[in-house]
Amino acid sequence: MTDSRSDDEKLPRWVKISGIITIVFILVFVVVHLAGGGFDHDHGGHMGSDH
Repeated sequence: MTDSRSDDEKLPRWVKISGIITIVFILVFVVVHLAGGGFDHDHGGHMGSDH
């Protein structure tokens, strides 16, 4: 019964939400880069454009 109370005191709700959002953002970023690196193509690419 004290487990839920001590767990609540350890991490406030905003910390949990921020952590979840950060993890989701990182996962999406990694998946997009593994799928084809869409960010570089949309912006013209810094490496391949000049060469």
